[in-house]
Amino acid sequence: MNPLCEAAVEVQGFMAQRGWRFCLIGGLAVQRWGEPRLTRDIDLTLMTGIDHEEGFIRELLAKFTSRRPDAEHFALVARVLMLLASNGTPVDIALGAFDFDEAVVSRATPFLYEPGVSLITCSAEDLLVLKAIAGRPLDWADVKGIIARQSGRLDWAYIRKQITYISQLKEETGILDEVEALRAKLER
Repeated sequence: MNPLCEAAVEVQGFMAQRGWRFCLIGGLAVQRWGEPRLTRDIDLTLMTGIDHEEGFIRELLAKFTSRRPDAEHFALVARVLMLLASNGTPVDIALGAFDFDEAVVSRATPFLYEPGVSLITCSAEDLLVLKAIAGRPLDWADVKGIIARQSGRLDWAYIRKQITYISQLKEETGILDEVEALRAKLER
């Protein structure tokens, strides 16, 4: 098993044993839905809700090594817990609490990455939304890959609704226009 999958299996198993609601997002999900690319870390969304994060954080810190000396405080403020799996793979866990986080986790499904390695990942639509909202150059490359690889299979009404809602919350306009322009270019 490759080290990335090994780390994902370890973290997924830890969360599943506790009955926690979660899914993989980021580079591993891109391998499922977009153009596969090199990734060096594991990204997840874990539903913690608001005011319940500390219990999740403490259990995770008891099992995994932190990548920050102020891990708990940082996670409570930034809503991301930065850890290392036992094999040294970086793990970023987004602490989910909002409606979109709930949708991402609820819509997640298992995917067989290699024989015997089934990982729960977000949907293609949710990954596209997450990447567009993040908006870094690599994220936009991932958006292009998702649109190209999933052409004709994406729920565009759902994507538009989520991007519009999150863009309004972030007070960032133009994200949906960029996504639509990419779609028009790639789905000719």
